[in-house]
Amino acid sequence: MVRDRNQPNSTHRVLVSGNYCHDVLIKDGVVLAETLGGAASFISNVFDGLSVPYNLVSKVGFDFAYSVPRDPIVVPNCKTTLFHAHFDSGVDGDGRQDRVLKRVSSCDPIKPSDLPESRFDFGMAVGVGGEVTVETMEKLLEICNTVFVDIQALIRAFDGVDGTVKHVALKESGFFHLLPRIGFLKASAEEALFMEVEEVRKLCCVVVTNGRRGCRVYWRDGEVEVGPFPTNQVDPTGAGDSFLGGFVAGLVNGLTVPDAALLGNLFGSLTVGQIGLPKFDIRLLQRAREEVQRRKMQCGNCYERKDDKFRFVNAAGQEQFHASLGVAKQTTKCLAHEPQWDLPSSPSKPTEQVVLCQYTTQPKSLTGSVYEEAIKTVDVESKP
Repeated sequence: MVRDRNQPNSTHRVLVSGNYCHDVLIKDGVVLAETLGGAASFISNVFDGLSVPYNLVSKVGFDFAYSVPRDPIVVPNCKTTLFHAHFDSGVDGDGRQDRVLKRVSSCDPIKPSDLPESRFDFGMAVGVGGEVTVETMEKLLEICNTVFVDIQALIRAFDGVDGTVKHVALKESGFFHLLPRIGFLKASAEEALFMEVEEVRKLCCVVVTNGRRGCRVYWRDGEVEVGPFPTNQVDPTGAGDSFLGGFVAGLVNGLTVPDAALLGNLFGSLTVGQIGLPKFDIRLLQRAREEVQRRKMQCGNCYERKDDKFRFVNAAGQEQFHASLGVAKQTTKCLAHEPQWDLPSSPSKPTEQVVLCQYTTQPKSLTGSVYEEAIKTVDVESKP
């Protein structure tokens, strides 16, 4: 079981299940950054920033290169799951259609026995490399009152030759029969094409993120669109993970579903503005926590029944909540951390040596590069 340095074992609020990864970001064949990756790292980043109590079960290999707040299970005879994300600056789009993701190596899957026997209010299945099995999902559903699932944990398949990430239909994934026990299923607009939303919404709540357009929440009796927070997109990696972290953090703090989705949109927008795992300005985090508590008090009596677990309909004042979160974002210095290159299209392309110096997550120990392909690196003595 993961050793938790910051939270006491008696706190059983949220259980996150998903492996840490090594991510290598490559643009036009040039390595721009090597960073800590995996949905678990982005979600933990949001939870730590918003002071959400949680436990995490994650596996890594003997070569794991980063220091993290919650230590993973180290598998001595395995390498850490490694992804290469290839971008092409010559292709216009929203940063996803032109991204080619390859799994270079994979750690062991998370077993049911790796999960704790304690009960949790919320559980999260956020595998990225095939590490969440059907059996593990069943165990998660047994010990958690409400489970949130990222569809990428269910539908990803990997090419047997070069590890390119592909998708299978949700009905063919082996997880479809578990949907009636799942609370929320999150998918990007591209991933949503691999399921019938109208069918799945009758089985569980569906949240579809759509980048700069925000997100839409579907449930059996209705749907609601939740507005975005404009940002300058730099790297889409982890945006959906940060969204899910913010979304769950909002629900943990008693927000309605639309308000929680707004909080998710905020953290998704902050993530795409930086390379790899984002750094959140401490003043923004404080303002966000204050606005969440203010909104919670404002909506304290908005539930129709006392036994309602979640409220899906917008409560009065959401526009102001949206505006307040937007002001919190704009009035902090977090945007000053944004690098000056853009994926996939940029009007100008400054030197990438600045990106490497300022925005590469620093590993605890790295005697050699974690990427294994013959990829060009940036020559800091010459212009790109």
